[in-house]
Amino acid sequence: MAAEAEQGFRPLDEASLVAYIKATPALASRLGGGGSVEIKEVGDGNLNFVYIVKSSSGAIVVKQALPYVRCVGDSWPMTRERAYFEASTLREHGRLCPEHTPEVYHFDRAMSLMGMRYIEPPHIILRKGLIAGVEYPLLADHMSNYMAKTLFFTSLLYNNTTDHKKRVAEYCANVEMCRLTEQVVFSDPYRVSKFNRWTSPYLDKDAEAVREDDELKLEVAELKSMFIERAQALIHGDLHTGSIMVTPDSTQVIDPEFGFYGPMGFDIGAFLGNLILAYYAQNGHADQANDRKAYKKWILKTIEELWNLFQEKFVGLWNKHKEGNGEAYLPDVYNNSNLLSLAQKKYMTNLFHDSLGFGSAKMIRRIVGIAHVEDLESIKDASKRAECERAALNCAKTILKGRRHFKTIEEVIEHIQSFDRD
Repeated sequence: MAAEAEQGFRPLDEASLVAYIKATPALASRLGGGGSVEIKEVGDGNLNFVYIVKSSSGAIVVKQALPYVRCVGDSWPMTRERAYFEASTLREHGRLCPEHTPEVYHFDRAMSLMGMRYIEPPHIILRKGLIAGVEYPLLADHMSNYMAKTLFFTSLLYNNTTDHKKRVAEYCANVEMCRLTEQVVFSDPYRVSKFNRWTSPYLDKDAEAVREDDELKLEVAELKSMFIERAQALIHGDLHTGSIMVTPDSTQVIDPEFGFYGPMGFDIGAFLGNLILAYYAQNGHADQANDRKAYKKWILKTIEELWNLFQEKFVGLWNKHKEGNGEAYLPDVYNNSNLLSLAQKKYMTNLFHDSLGFGSAKMIRRIVGIAHVEDLESIKDASKRAECERAALNCAKTILKGRRHFKTIEEVIEHIQSFDRD
């Protein structure tokens, strides 16, 4: 199948994309048939070409995977099959949570190309909204809803073992994307790597300290093993604030090309970790007109609500479907409410600690690894940026090493504030 796909692949530019769309009814119909179209390439990510295609009658997004990591070049080959897993994950998550997942109109496996719903203005990338200091009052509600549904309904709490293992086997083929995560999140920041970078010279000693922290390495090794071995649910795999588009009353999750069956805490932690990075970046964006103190409080409130709402909704789904097909906790074994409640409490405590660990690892890699976040990178004053990054880095290291000591999200928030020098 891979060989067949290779034979039919050609990268599209704007001119050839128009011809492709006209020859593809599922896409052409969305643009109203004839007439001129306007194309804009907006792929500011690390891996793909992304085009917004508009006509007088409609608009679509077309995304094509390249056979290499775009931000590095063809010296870093990368499977185009990630496009298949992105389309598959979008469709599955869209079935489970259509209110927060854009529809896929067309997928061409040979061309590694997907056509999907255009998420229209005033939607913007959440990360850009966080940099600008925009509050999104429904963000915690929407994202807790998305994570509770996509994680619960693809887990063994809801599905039988046979169906679950079939799905796990299918997504195991997304191994190259998983290996990329293993390298850039769990390995490179803890060793000398040509891909690592940081705000030098300010963070030279901080980066070295990460590489020499044996306790940190032992904890990261445990997280890496969990990431590789635990096929818990169909996760997005890259759920950061750059993979979410928002307005004050709408939230849409995009770009799940890292999707596979992995630990639930990786998705939850990725989102939490990126919100914490956004919190620490605010001091670098503060000015005389806006000290960002109120906005920082909003971010912390969102973090608190996100976990508490997720836990409530996830356990609610578990209780609603406890008599169903799920084989992890059979109803004739967990046959009284007290026992089930104890099992749920233990499960959620473990998931909380997993999420804190993965979130911390994601924070560390965004400061001393290959790919950073615009929240911090857009702080022009390097010394000020390094100050924000150091606070985030030190917070992440202590949470990762001490994650099992936290009992509530409120305790985590107090810990985050303790590293804030504002």
